Amino acid sequence: MAERRKTGKRRPPDRPPVLLATWRKVIDRLGPDRLIIGGKSLGGRMASLVADDAKIVGLVCLGYPFHPPGRPERPRIEHLRALETPALILQGTRDPFGTPDEVAVYALAATIRVHWIEGGDHGFRPGKRSGRTERDNWCEAIAAVAEFASGLPT
Repeated sequence: MAERRKTGKRRPPDRPPVLLATWRKVIDRLGPDRLIIGGKSLGGRMASLVADDAKIVGLVCLGYPFHPPGRPERPRIEHLRALETPALILQGTRDPFGTPDEVAVYALAATIRVHWIEGGDHGFRPGKRSGRTERDNWCEAIAAVAEFASGLPT
Protein backbone atom coordinates (compact mmCIF):
# COMPACT_ATOMS: atom_id res chain seq x y z
CA MET A 1 0.00 0.00 0.00
CA ALA A 2 2.85 2.40 0.81
CA GLU A 3 4.44 1.70 -2.56
CA ARG A 4 1.10 2.30 -4.28
CA ARG A 5 0.80 5.69 -2.56
CA LYS A 6 4.31 6.63 -3.77
CA THR A 7 4.10 5.41 -7.36
CA GLY A 8 0.37 5.25 -8.04
CA LYS A 9 0.89 1.76 -9.47
CA ARG A 10 -0.92 -1.28 -8.19
CA ARG A 11 1.48 -4.09 -7.38
CA PRO A 12 1.11 -7.43 -5.66
CA PRO A 13 1.88 -7.43 -1.92
CA ASP A 14 5.30 -8.38 -0.66
CA ARG A 15 5.91 -12.08 -0.07
CA PRO A 16 4.92 -13.47 3.37
CA PRO A 17 8.50 -13.58 4.75
CA VAL A 18 8.85 -9.83 4.13
CA LEU A 19 5.44 -9.07 5.63
CA LEU A 20 6.11 -11.18 8.72
CA ALA A 21 9.54 -9.63 9.24
CA THR A 22 8.00 -6.18 8.94
CA TRP A 23 5.38 -7.01 11.60
CA ARG A 24 8.08 -8.28 13.94
CA LYS A 25 10.16 -5.14 13.43
CA VAL A 26 7.18 -2.86 14.15
CA ILE A 27 6.21 -4.84 17.26
CA ASP A 28 9.81 -4.75 18.52
CA ARG A 29 9.88 -0.99 18.04
CA LEU A 30 6.51 -0.30 19.72
CA GLY A 31 6.60 -3.03 22.34
CA PRO A 32 3.84 -5.63 22.65
CA ASP A 33 2.53 -4.71 26.10
CA ARG A 34 -0.41 -2.55 25.04
CA LEU A 35 -0.45 -3.35 21.35
CA ILE A 36 -3.35 -4.54 19.21
CA ILE A 37 -2.34 -5.44 15.67
CA GLY A 38 -4.30 -6.49 12.65
CA GLY A 39 -5.07 -5.83 9.06
CA LYS A 40 -7.33 -6.31 6.11
CA SER A 41 -7.38 -9.66 4.33
CA LEU A 42 -3.76 -10.79 3.81
CA GLY A 43 -2.61 -8.14 6.29
CA GLY A 44 -4.81 -9.67 8.99
CA ARG A 45 -3.62 -13.14 8.12
CA MET A 46 0.02 -12.10 8.46
CA ALA A 47 -0.73 -10.34 11.76
CA SER A 48 -2.42 -13.50 13.02
CA LEU A 49 0.70 -15.52 12.21
CA VAL A 50 2.94 -13.39 14.45
CA ALA A 51 0.44 -12.56 17.22
CA ASP A 52 1.21 -15.37 19.66
CA ASP A 53 5.00 -15.24 19.31
CA ALA A 54 4.97 -11.46 19.71
CA LYS A 55 2.84 -11.62 22.89
CA ILE A 56 0.65 -8.71 21.80
CA VAL A 57 -2.55 -7.82 23.66
CA GLY A 58 -5.03 -8.37 20.82
CA LEU A 59 -5.59 -9.05 17.15
CA VAL A 60 -8.18 -7.58 14.76
CA CYS A 61 -8.67 -9.03 11.28
CA LEU A 62 -10.92 -7.33 8.74
CA GLY A 63 -12.14 -9.68 6.04
CA TYR A 64 -9.98 -12.66 6.96
CA PRO A 65 -9.12 -14.90 3.97
CA PHE A 66 -10.31 -18.17 5.51
CA HIS A 67 -9.87 -19.87 2.13
CA PRO A 68 -9.32 -18.90 -1.51
CA PRO A 69 -12.58 -17.73 -3.13
CA GLY A 70 -14.66 -20.71 -4.21
CA ARG A 71 -12.29 -23.16 -2.49
CA PRO A 72 -13.59 -23.75 1.06
CA GLU A 73 -11.89 -27.16 1.00
CA ARG A 74 -8.52 -25.32 1.18
CA PRO A 75 -8.73 -23.51 4.53
CA ARG A 76 -5.99 -21.18 5.76
CA ILE A 77 -6.76 -21.68 9.42
CA GLU A 78 -4.32 -24.19 10.90
CA HIS A 79 -2.71 -21.61 13.20
CA LEU A 80 -6.14 -20.25 14.20
CA ARG A 81 -7.04 -23.56 15.85
CA ALA A 82 -4.61 -22.89 18.71
CA LEU A 83 -4.35 -19.07 18.71
CA GLU A 84 -3.80 -17.82 22.26
CA THR A 85 -4.06 -14.09 21.51
CA PRO A 86 -7.56 -12.63 21.95
CA ALA A 87 -8.80 -11.97 18.44
CA LEU A 88 -11.71 -10.34 16.66
CA ILE A 89 -12.41 -11.24 13.05
CA LEU A 90 -14.88 -9.00 11.23
CA GLN A 91 -16.31 -10.75 8.20
CA GLY A 92 -19.02 -9.87 5.70
CA THR A 93 -21.75 -12.47 5.35
CA ARG A 94 -21.21 -12.41 1.55
CA ASP A 95 -17.41 -12.62 1.72
CA PRO A 96 -16.15 -15.13 -0.88
CA PHE A 97 -13.14 -15.82 1.39
CA GLY A 98 -15.42 -17.27 4.08
CA THR A 99 -19.19 -17.20 4.58
CA PRO A 100 -20.99 -17.95 7.86
CA ASP A 101 -21.83 -21.50 6.75
CA GLU A 102 -18.25 -22.21 5.69
CA VAL A 103 -16.62 -20.71 8.79
CA ALA A 104 -19.09 -22.45 11.13
CA VAL A 105 -17.43 -25.81 10.46
CA TYR A 106 -13.92 -24.60 11.36
CA ALA A 107 -12.59 -25.48 14.80
CA LEU A 108 -11.23 -22.06 15.72
CA ALA A 109 -9.60 -21.33 19.07
CA ALA A 110 -11.86 -20.12 21.87
CA THR A 111 -9.88 -16.85 21.89
CA ILE A 112 -11.35 -15.90 18.50
CA ARG A 113 -14.62 -14.04 18.14
CA VAL A 114 -16.10 -13.67 14.65
CA HIS A 115 -18.38 -10.68 14.15
CA TRP A 116 -20.51 -10.95 11.02
CA ILE A 117 -21.28 -7.80 9.04
CA GLU A 118 -24.72 -8.51 7.55
CA GLY A 119 -24.78 -8.34 3.75
CA GLY A 120 -21.13 -7.25 3.54
CA ASP A 121 -18.67 -8.54 0.98
CA HIS A 122 -14.89 -8.80 1.47
CA GLY A 123 -14.69 -5.00 1.77
CA PHE A 124 -17.93 -4.83 3.83
CA ARG A 125 -19.85 -3.35 0.89
CA PRO A 126 -23.48 -4.43 1.24
CA GLY A 127 -25.67 -5.89 -1.47
CA LYS A 128 -28.22 -3.48 -2.93
CA ARG A 129 -31.17 -5.34 -1.43
CA SER A 130 -29.75 -5.37 2.09
CA GLY A 131 -31.05 -1.92 2.96
CA ARG A 132 -27.64 -1.11 4.43
CA THR A 133 -24.94 1.26 3.29
CA GLU A 134 -21.21 0.75 3.29
CA ARG A 135 -21.06 3.44 5.97
CA ASP A 136 -23.52 1.44 8.11
CA ASN A 137 -21.29 -1.60 7.84
CA TRP A 138 -18.11 0.30 8.65
CA CYS A 139 -19.76 2.01 11.63
CA GLU A 140 -20.78 -1.43 12.91
CA ALA A 141 -17.24 -2.74 12.36
CA ILE A 142 -15.68 0.22 14.17
CA ALA A 143 -18.06 -0.18 17.10
CA ALA A 144 -17.23 -3.90 17.32
CA VAL A 145 -13.47 -3.14 17.33
CA ALA A 146 -13.92 -0.49 20.02
CA GLU A 147 -15.91 -2.90 22.19
CA PHE A 148 -13.32 -5.63 21.68
CA ALA A 149 -10.42 -3.32 22.51
CA SER A 150 -12.12 -1.97 25.64
CA GLY A 151 -12.46 -5.51 26.97
CA LEU A 152 -8.76 -6.35 26.66
CA PRO A 153 -6.41 -6.17 29.64
CA THR A 154 -4.47 -2.92 29.93
